[in-house]
Amino acid sequence: MTNYIINRLLQMSVTLLGVTLIVFALLRIAPGDIALLVLTQGIEEVTREDVDPIVLARVEARLGIDRPLYVQYFTWLWDTITFDWGTGFYTAKPIMEEFKERFPITLQLGFSSILLAVSMGIPIGIMMALKQDTWMDYAGRIFALAGLSMPSFWLATVIIAGGVYLFDWSPRLEYTYPWESLSNNLIIYFWPALIGGLLAMATQSRMMRSTMLEVLRQDYIRTAHAKGLRYMVVVYRHAMKNALLPVITIIGISMAVIAGGSVIMETIFQLPGIGVYLVRGMNQRDYPVVQDIVFVIAVWIMLTNLVVDVAYGWLDPRIRY
Repeated sequence: MTNYIINRLLQMSVTLLGVTLIVFALLRIAPGDIALLVLTQGIEEVTREDVDPIVLARVEARLGIDRPLYVQYFTWLWDTITFDWGTGFYTAKPIMEEFKERFPITLQLGFSSILLAVSMGIPIGIMMALKQDTWMDYAGRIFALAGLSMPSFWLATVIIAGGVYLFDWSPRLEYTYPWESLSNNLIIYFWPALIGGLLAMATQSRMMRSTMLEVLRQDYIRTAHAKGLRYMVVVYRHAMKNALLPVITIIGISMAVIAGGSVIMETIFQLPGIGVYLVRGMNQRDYPVVQDIVFVIAVWIMLTNLVVDVAYGWLDPRIRY
């Protein structure tokens, strides 16, 4: 297992290197002059001929974009690995301080979504399998199909717009820190966490239903029933553990998807997390902000996949790496 983890970490480093190259290249080939945008505070109508070239050269030197591209890339990569993230082009605030302030907000949103998805999706899937072809099974399948069909951004917009139009009600959109008011903080997270986790909930319930039905038809389940074990003991001790293995993969994928989908939920519900920070950096073409946040998201997704693979070996002793 140790050798496997080391090999996976080496593979992840190569993948991460490719991600950084792609992000760095895409930002540089995007249209627009970042030095001019920073100097004019985003006024696109101003051209290079309208400003003093000496002042523009000073701005380029301050931003570090006057150096060759390979120097810019390796400098940024080393600074990122050593957690010296520098400052944003527009705000001149340390990116690491902004990240430390915003990351717990995104982390709370992600884990809240996963918690809701797991705590509701898996029991619904088990219920659908145990009550196959009954009204409970059909209701669960309709719920899962609806969750798979509705995009999260559309559902969030419908809830806000429909609540205001029909009931003169709106979700709380002013962020409150947990130490200020825990109840208000949980209220703020309820809707974005529920909507963000709906797709994962629907996927997990469908997968849990399929795997439970397959496991319940196995010979060792019939043997357990024939030995006189109680029905619920057979279901939870023998069937559910084996049925959970494919669902673990879905949970891992959901954690990766929610990490990227937090951008949408944070923007709609005005949560000051790293998703909003990333969108602002993209709109302003703030190279260091976008590169560092994408780097963190990439590391998060790859570590999630590694944890899922290791969990497989822990849950099923037959799996060896």
